[in-house]
Amino acid sequence: MTLPVTDLLAILPELIVAATACLVLALDPITPAPRKGWLAWLSLGALALCFGLTASQFDVRTMAFNDLVIIDPYASFWKLLLYAVSGLTILLSMAYLKEERIHLTEYYGFLLLALSGMMVMVSAADLLTIYLGTELMSLSLYVLAGFKRADGRSLEASAKYFVLGAFSSGILLYGISLLFGVAGSTRLSAIASAVSARGLDDPALLLAMILLVVGFGFKIAAVPFHMWTPDVYEGAPTSVTAFMAVAAKAASFGAFLRVFLEGLGGLKANWHVLFLVLCIATLALGNLVAIVQTNIKRMLAYSSIAHAGYALIGVVVAGRVTADSAVRSLGLSSVMLYLAIYALMTLGAFTVVALLRKGGLEGEAIEDFAGLAKRQPLAAFLMLVFMVSLAGIPPTAGFIGKFYLFLAAVKADLAWLAVLALLFAAVSAYYYLRVVMVMYMRDPHSSTGLAPHLIASPALTVVLACALAGVLVLGLYPDPLVSLAAQAVLALK
Repeated sequence: MTLPVTDLLAILPELIVAATACLVLALDPITPAPRKGWLAWLSLGALALCFGLTASQFDVRTMAFNDLVIIDPYASFWKLLLYAVSGLTILLSMAYLKEERIHLTEYYGFLLLALSGMMVMVSAADLLTIYLGTELMSLSLYVLAGFKRADGRSLEASAKYFVLGAFSSGILLYGISLLFGVAGSTRLSAIASAVSARGLDDPALLLAMILLVVGFGFKIAAVPFHMWTPDVYEGAPTSVTAFMAVAAKAASFGAFLRVFLEGLGGLKANWHVLFLVLCIATLALGNLVAIVQTNIKRMLAYSSIAHAGYALIGVVVAGRVTADSAVRSLGLSSVMLYLAIYALMTLGAFTVVALLRKGGLEGEAIEDFAGLAKRQPLAAFLMLVFMVSLAGIPPTAGFIGKFYLFLAAVKADLAWLAVLALLFAAVSAYYYLRVVMVMYMRDPHSSTGLAPHLIASPALTVVLACALAGVLVLGLYPDPLVSLAAQAVLALK
């Protein structure tokens, strides 16, 4: 069957990313080792091209492949964020992989394959299409998590991620099969019609909804589906950890918001309560367990879990039946705004972690940052900004993200949830500012063993500059990003 040219043009960015990934994997074995670095720049060039294409067609809304794929401002918002994160991850990886002696260029091919899966997820209007995108993303991340093949922790991370990921994918697929049995289709529009016809109390619909929550809950690391997160984040290469913590979470949120609003919107009265429970549990566990962590990657892993809880506040607001449409839209746009800001500050924090070396290895213990302000004042200042932003302290972008989420909760008559989240934000300030205290108030010679040092690279400088600029500029002038998120939300039904 010949595909229409318009369908292929609609997914041109996905085709470019997937083709570049295949090209990188094909050229890697035949490219001399000294020249393999240009494959990373080829990947960056493809991302820049896709960014321009998507940005130029941000307002376009069209369906493709018999309504299996939708191109709209909502999908474009997530794609632009994913391009930016992937580009910064590649720049981070160019120096980090060389330092770790694992500079194998198939890494960039798998990263682009993961990105192409994420792009399919946020553009899909069909559950099976979302599932295919999710699996492409997940399979690539399984490989990347175990990329430090000589490190037992990395192999363990890959194995744990694979086993638990396969289990969650099976649950997600079972939920999709139940919805197909109910609606006779896996398209979100057909599922929405079936939900309207059957009502809120249909047991098959309720079971399918719960299974989808479990499947997507694993991808966004919501409690109690978070068990894989600390071990995988700690064992995976830091550049991969940053990519998983930011890009995979953003794509998963983008897909599941569309599923629950466009496909299961008629069940808001049911999933609103379910997400409220998940939100509170995720906020509590993520923030409280992070307090006792001594490894900074594990601390940031539990921090990532907590931030998923904050983002779920916007989802709870969007599902509140008694709220008006403007408030529900504010809840959705606040989720998108928060995840974009979260991407910048988390990527910046992981970049500083990747910079720190101790005896040729990564300095992952929080104590390894002791006295960093005296040894490397600029690096300490950067980490200070990212920690303050993650804690939600003004005038950083992290404060803006939390402000809009809490504002949406208050307008939806959920002021008690905003107060609870604010209390947990105060708890988070303890473990974020503990890192700052260690950097600025500890003797640089108090750590035992070899003295930690920092690696330097122009690419890493670019990543840190972009993250710092985003955190500070959006903290002072967030209006462009707020408007972009509000415009993207209008595309959802």
